[in-house]
Amino acid sequence: MSEIENRVAEAATPPADNVPLPPPPPSPPRDEGPRMSALETLSGIFFEPGRTFEALRARPRVLVAALVMTFFTLLYTVVLLQKVPYEEMVRESVMNSPATAEMSQEQKDQAIEMRSKPIFKYISYLSPLIGMAIYVALGGALYLLGSLAAGKGISYPQAASVWTYSSLPPLVLVMIANIIIAFLRPPDPSQAEQAMRGMVKANPSAFIDGAANPVLATAVGSIDLFAIIGLVLASIGLRKVARMSSGSAWAVVLAFFLLGLVFKIAAAAILKTPMA
Repeated sequence: MSEIENRVAEAATPPADNVPLPPPPPSPPRDEGPRMSALETLSGIFFEPGRTFEALRARPRVLVAALVMTFFTLLYTVVLLQKVPYEEMVRESVMNSPATAEMSQEQKDQAIEMRSKPIFKYISYLSPLIGMAIYVALGGALYLLGSLAAGKGISYPQAASVWTYSSLPPLVLVMIANIIIAFLRPPDPSQAEQAMRGMVKANPSAFIDGAANPVLATAVGSIDLFAIIGLVLASIGLRKVARMSSGSAWAVVLAFFLLGLVFKIAAAAILKTPMA
């Protein structure tokens, strides 16, 4: 082939950079779910939990619901400490606690003086803030672990959304009932420390002497109407958000519920006070 023919052939061949590439494969459709604002999710979890969890799958939310739960918990703490003088509550707690039964009167007086300091009262007010932050963070981690164990990959914000929003309705209802009871019938100072964990008893532990049988009261107290509502909502949340079967969702929910119950019973046995 002559030099002229070679040049003509090279000119006729298009450069490699101009070769058209095949179109990229279509991306899978994004699971958008229903669009709900933060306020709509707060109301929807009470009336449309399935639709609300579908929305939380696409757009997980935790902060607003956690703040609402913190607000009601803190409000109940403030009301209770206003109705029952803090110093009297501390005195009754130290004098009647099984944990201080072996102390001398001088040791009890020192414990009362120490716990009556303003710093401990401020801690009582701040404890709902710290406790709720730990509760939400730990609960999200547990449901994430449970979802992975069930072979379902979800993100931590999604898992925390299920935990937080399944806890919201029962906690808000309980705290509203507690606040009403604290206004109408404040507890005696001797019962105030137990009342800090709630005055509403939607379980059979109301018929058991918690001081005499703290472990039994804790175990029976787990059969609670509001706790059952939370478990039902959590199973719905895992089915919608993690796309689990009903059986897998209930297995995860009940496994962590029973684990928490074991820790409560152990604490009741050690502290000799009911945890329900």
